[in-house]
Amino acid sequence: MLVGLFVGGHVLLEGVPGTSKTLMVRTLAKLLDVEFNRVQFTPDLMPSDILGTNVFQLDKGQFNLVKGPIFTDFLLADEINRTPAKTQSALLEAMEERQATIDGVQYPMSQAFTVFATMNPLEYEGTYPLPEAQLDRFLLKLLIDYPSVEEEDEILKRYHGGFDAKKLDALDLKPVLPFSEIEKAREAMQQVEVTEGLLQYIRKIVCKTRDADELLLGGGPRASIAMLLCAKALAVIRGRDYVIPEDVKATSLPVLRHRLIMEPDLQVEGYQIEEVIEALINAIPIPR
Repeated sequence: MLVGLFVGGHVLLEGVPGTSKTLMVRTLAKLLDVEFNRVQFTPDLMPSDILGTNVFQLDKGQFNLVKGPIFTDFLLADEINRTPAKTQSALLEAMEERQATIDGVQYPMSQAFTVFATMNPLEYEGTYPLPEAQLDRFLLKLLIDYPSVEEEDEILKRYHGGFDAKKLDALDLKPVLPFSEIEKAREAMQQVEVTEGLLQYIRKIVCKTRDADELLLGGGPRASIAMLLCAKALAVIRGRDYVIPEDVKATSLPVLRHRLIMEPDLQVEGYQIEEVIEALINAIPIPR
């Protein structure tokens, strides 16, 4: 998630219910001291519920915009795949251009505007697949698994000791990093060195997905750019001013897994997209 913040991209979080996806985003917003809104996506949610609408005020004799929850710094789109594509598409312009058009008028978003969308696996009842165009707007897709035995033991101990995730405000969390520091990190990324060999390595990985027999849909240029930016961000986080092949490999799965579509036959046989990506990457020589 820090990589996503450093790049300035949106993050998709997939996992079964109850794995603290919402809590994680709320906590991050508090630690960075940014404005936070949450929208629970449901089958009857309308685009105006997200964007806002113009309301006629009788006393003034004019329409005034009542802004929706999208006008914030961090937007948590909770269970985004529980609403139809028409409503999901209300996010597209804001995610790509950081602006929203309402009744023909464009309204700018916050420079810190970031969408963190949670989704349940598609096999869960009442879910809708996200359109490819919207999936491509997400910089990263992270899989949130069940906690380990040790982690779940620690969760139980903390709840037994009085912790309650529903009372996050009572914990009095203090900001540890102003968003201005994130902006400085973005500037530092511009100075990170990437060799010609690594640029070609990224290009070869993405091009390989376009020709692979295992895939119906490969990655586009946006995937190549995302992999480059994420590798640079990871280098900064790890305290380097240059990218190494391990940075590229570490970001390849989160960058690619939601942009590729696997052949139906492989899906029926139980293959995972991560297996296909790893096999493709392993077939490409690592630059020295």
